[in-house]
Amino acid sequence: MTKRGRFVVIEGIDGAGTTTQAARLTERLRSEKVHARTTQEPSDGPIGTLVRQVLTGRIVCPGGLAPGWATMALLFAADRMDHVEAEIEPFLASGGTIISDRYDASSLAYQSVMSGSGGQTAIEWIRSINRHAMRPDLTIVLDVAPDIAAVRREARGEAAQLYEQNEVQRALAAFYKDLGRHMPGDRIVQVEAAGPADEVQARVLEVYRAAFA
Repeated sequence: MTKRGRFVVIEGIDGAGTTTQAARLTERLRSEKVHARTTQEPSDGPIGTLVRQVLTGRIVCPGGLAPGWATMALLFAADRMDHVEAEIEPFLASGGTIISDRYDASSLAYQSVMSGSGGQTAIEWIRSINRHAMRPDLTIVLDVAPDIAAVRREARGEAAQLYEQNEVQRALAAFYKDLGRHMPGDRIVQVEAAGPADEVQARVLEVYRAAFA
């Protein structure tokens, strides 16, 4: 019987380096002959593709507005379940290790902040609609100051997406620092991510090794 693989999530505000570090961790594991794959949320599935179009402003509601936070939370939750069923579960069942660039912690952070209150009522509702989502074995939060992340986003030279306003990112950074309180059953480790990508990669790898030692 094939042993179930490992499910690792990389989280953080926009500009924290989640995409970079997810890819680097996967590459390092593959170099060590680990059957590993990088994935992401929003996913590449049909619902995830729709969500990406909303985030980039290609799809808007009547009046030119983005969908509300509750609608977005439901879309992300639907994409997540499709993501798990279509990609994550089968790969883990084959013994592979999945490194996901974001998962349900992003929904808790982003949609609760966008709710306007960031209060417990929004958090509990978001948790409830994600209650059937597979739990990660490890969530690594890349901790970086909002000002540093803003400089990184500007350096991309891309148009700002839905949640990339500086005031939203500051609220998200505060939420991520306290993520363990909102997800008490999960293994969550904070990693300093302000330095060069190579240094951050070394810290991420150290946390990964310690978690599965």
